[in-house]
Amino acid sequence: MAVVVGDSAVFSLRLADIVQAIGGELVGDGQVAVEGLAPLDRAQSRQICFLSNPRYAAALPECQAACVIVAPSMRDAALDRGTTIVVQDPYLYYAKLTQLWRRRFGEWKGDEAVGAGGWIHPSAVVHLHAEVHPSARIGPLCVVERGARVGARSELTSRVSLGYDCIIGERCIVHPGVVIGADGFGFAKDGERWEKIEQLGAVWIGNDVEIGANTCIDRGALSDTVIEDGVKLDNLIQIGHNVRIGRNTAIAGSVAVAGSATIGANCTVGGGSLVSGHLTIADGVHLSGCSCVSKSITKPGVYTGVFPLDEHGDWERNAATLRQLHRLRERIRQLERERQP
Repeated sequence: MAVVVGDSAVFSLRLADIVQAIGGELVGDGQVAVEGLAPLDRAQSRQICFLSNPRYAAALPECQAACVIVAPSMRDAALDRGTTIVVQDPYLYYAKLTQLWRRRFGEWKGDEAVGAGGWIHPSAVVHLHAEVHPSARIGPLCVVERGARVGARSELTSRVSLGYDCIIGERCIVHPGVVIGADGFGFAKDGERWEKIEQLGAVWIGNDVEIGANTCIDRGALSDTVIEDGVKLDNLIQIGHNVRIGRNTAIAGSVAVAGSATIGANCTVGGGSLVSGHLTIADGVHLSGCSCVSKSITKPGVYTGVFPLDEHGDWERNAATLRQLHRLRERIRQLERERQP
């Protein structure tokens, strides 16, 4: 697993060991050891890289990597260059390789933080009546409040706050600064002042969920906020109270989802998008970056709601015209029909 260079050991994996662990067709010398992963255009002679997008195929002949991971369509071109692993989906294979690398590297280092065993950092605060699975990991300065639960092999990395009665499932990764179970934004107007609505629900997070740094997921007002299995949330996302996000949906950074919205399964939401409250987005919807969703979406597909930047007065006039565009189109068609002989 390691090769010796001078007086220091360097972590490496043989190509044969990689293929044995995660599959693929190796064409070349399986005894070659690689010491790292790198991009196609910057890989060195003891590194491995992948080619997923055919647009970058022109860089293949000059690539210096010990091995390149390619799809069957690029097999011949890759073999002209040298040792190759052929797989159906190089990008997916790359993802699995990064997991293998981190796991083996942790074993090689003897690093508890990467291993599979449970661990609670001495600086973490875990309430006596919280439940943390023996295989879960609670990192530095995390807080796990009363009645909260952390499932098997889940990891709270550092400075994560898990509010009372909130639940995290199995094999989840929660990155630094995440707050799960803060109060939702609920107030009732009483004359000129606001009366707080106590948030009595919790947050329920399923299995295999990953939550990016400094993301906030508010607890429900009465029922729970729900993040289903396999959801992936990027950094700096705001999830309002009573939101429900369906399984295997992925949401990019700086998205805000207002309270009581429902996002279906297998959706993607581009960075910087906004989703208004109390609406529903169907399964299989893909939102382009910076889209603003102000009404429910009932059919799967790709949706874009980005209006070009302009001076404010021009923007207002263009927006007003855009709202009439359908009627204007029908009027033009009618005029064209009337002009025909």
